[in-house]
Amino acid sequence: MSTVTPPLPYRVADAWDETADTRSIELVSAGRELPPFSPGQFAMIYAFGVGAVPVSASALHGRHGGLVHTVRAVGAVSTALYRLCPGDTVGLSGPYGTGWDLEAAAGHDVLVIAGGIGLAPLRPVVHAVLDRPAAYGRLVILVGARTPADLVYRDEIESWRGPARVEVTVDRLGPGWRGAVGVVTTLLDHLDLRPDRTSALVCGPEVMMRHTARDLVARGLVPHRVQVSLERNMHCATGHCGHCQLGPLLLCRDGPVVGYDRVAQLLLVREL
Repeated sequence: MSTVTPPLPYRVADAWDETADTRSIELVSAGRELPPFSPGQFAMIYAFGVGAVPVSASALHGRHGGLVHTVRAVGAVSTALYRLCPGDTVGLSGPYGTGWDLEAAAGHDVLVIAGGIGLAPLRPVVHAVLDRPAAYGRLVILVGARTPADLVYRDEIESWRGPARVEVTVDRLGPGWRGAVGVVTTLLDHLDLRPDRTSALVCGPEVMMRHTARDLVARGLVPHRVQVSLERNMHCATGHCGHCQLGPLLLCRDGPVVGYDRVAQLLLVREL
């Protein structure tokens, strides 16, 4: 039996396509509001009559002042959320889990590395660092996608250029693409990385995070300066059901954001 806090009603204030199968929805309270979210924390979103899924916030303050979540239609619940339109109502509970440790990154260069829709939980980090540039060093954003058509937030990524160094790569060429081709870790070869004063935040497919974190440590970053956001089958969101267990960690409670020093060995074991 789930022990998730009873959800509160939230109304879809806006919804827009990011890619052919990915959509962002902005949710505003239809009554009592949830406590504030931190970058990296997640909500349980209930599609009434279908089910609930955990989704990290992709923006903490949308166009209408609400929470923004980006969902890819891959299952029954996420497809129901993908089909939401302005005026529809969902249930929302949270915030759950750990967020990105931006306090520990203060005074450091911030290196954001995202694979695919893994950019969604990192987007609030970019917003936070851009809002307080004096609190951090250089901001570098590396983004990878399967194809150009799978790249989310394309217009916004372009707006980050200038205040931040932004590099984008795709695994496979697409029509009109003139950028880099290759996995996102290849972009590290072009960086003037200052490992002793850099904090890295990584989110994407687990294999991508494993290789990226390992590569960063090999380049001189200490493991606790590398944060990753891990995904498991989160069901209760409060650490009781055990569905999201990764070794000694319950990721809905101890994660999803975890220092690489805590999970380096765990990520070497397939389907632990």
